[in-house]
Amino acid sequence: MRTTGDLSMGTVRHWGTGMMLGAAIVGTARQAAAQQAVAQQQTGQRQAGQVPADSVPSLEARVEELSQQVRILQRLRELAADSIATAAKDRQSATANSKDGFSLKSADGKYSLKIRGYAHADGRFFPGDGAAALPNTFFLRRARPILEASVGRYFDFRIMPDFAQGATTLFDAYWDGKFDPAFTVRAGKFKPPVGFERLQSATDITFAERGLPTNLAPNRDIGLQIAGEISAGLLAYQAGVFNGVADLGNADGDLSDAKDFAAGVFVQPFKLGALKGVGLGISGSTGIERGTATAPGLAGYRTASQQTFFRYRTDLVTPANTVVASGTRTRLSPHAFVGLGSLGLLGEYILSRQEVRQGATTAKLDHKAWQASGSYFLTGEEAGFRSPSPKKPFDLREGTFGAVELAARYGELDLDDDAFPTFANPASAASKAKAFGVGVNWHLNRQIKVVVNYEHTTFDAGAATGDRESEDFVVTRFQHSF
Repeated sequence: MRTTGDLSMGTVRHWGTGMMLGAAIVGTARQAAAQQAVAQQQTGQRQAGQVPADSVPSLEARVEELSQQVRILQRLRELAADSIATAAKDRQSATANSKDGFSLKSADGKYSLKIRGYAHADGRFFPGDGAAALPNTFFLRRARPILEASVGRYFDFRIMPDFAQGATTLFDAYWDGKFDPAFTVRAGKFKPPVGFERLQSATDITFAERGLPTNLAPNRDIGLQIAGEISAGLLAYQAGVFNGVADLGNADGDLSDAKDFAAGVFVQPFKLGALKGVGLGISGSTGIERGTATAPGLAGYRTASQQTFFRYRTDLVTPANTVVASGTRTRLSPHAFVGLGSLGLLGEYILSRQEVRQGATTAKLDHKAWQASGSYFLTGEEAGFRSPSPKKPFDLREGTFGAVELAARYGELDLDDDAFPTFANPASAASKAKAFGVGVNWHLNRQIKVVVNYEHTTFDAGAATGDRESEDFVVTRFQHSF
């Protein structure tokens, strides 16, 4: 849908001027034509000897008057053309489509406002009747309106809150200075460059929930970043300074002066060839984090069902016994994506190294996670880092079904053995998680997706005796984005 209209008083004035000038042109043209006819008639009469000689000066005066009116007519036409052209420049447009959502844009394209968003309505089910079985429930996972705008040639901003899960959380609030494809500046709250699957939009991830490695990456942070793409995306880079957050962290401030440095590089060496869907990258971050008993600066880790299977010790009675971050925190993450026709493969590894302390006892802990996932479109769409548009969107009248995608993945998260028993309780915190999942995704069109996933997770330790009970998790999702 596209509508255009006079959206400013300036535009109205320009059109009004054009109408008045047009009326003047028509009137002048008629008068000039009438006078020209009279002049031609008198000229013929004079040639035939019917016009007295003393009328010649009068005819010459009329010819001069006619010439003056013709010049006025030409000027009026020029003014009318200028007025119409100016009105066209001032004209604004409103659009609604699958790419931009609802948007307003100036005629020159330098100013725009886009209203977008998405929502995830989930059904969460836990088969089995074991002691650890959780209640089946319907769940609003995400409800995120998005406001984006362009201000002038170079500057954009984006704001994205989330109103799901009974709370309001600000996820994105940043400003972009897009001075060149090879050099952009971003400031505000956004995703740091560490965590490959984290960098995918929640509307594009293959499974309803991201895999185990995402536990070791930050969620959102506040900072300043430069980024760019070189040689039409052959190489992309990001580098920035951030407040620094714990694994899975999403904070709006910092309690210390120390900051984190994060950077990432992604290369698509066959960008212009048959293997254009192959990409390799590496990212990392480093900084110093010192927590307190009330703000430890450490994270707990979760399964796909968002159940916590590992957390550090806390002690409300004796706060000094609470485990806190106490020194350097470093992350390193090599990753890859391969898109070969309808087949998409994603691989990711993350190392999170953190110095921790409990009382006078310190340690440097290395937590590691990896995953490999793949998907295949039965309907022939091309797999990519972003979800494709179905070749034939769902339409009952046309007899088209949309796109169908099959998916599978396996991943592990291994906690440092030195975390037990001093910094984590082996009777409640697992030392390792291994997860296998399969799924079917139905892309009805670019905006609507239905997801059905099953994930089985097993654990090492994490129970009073032996291993934590394995988790079976089924999730359905109805996704609507615009």
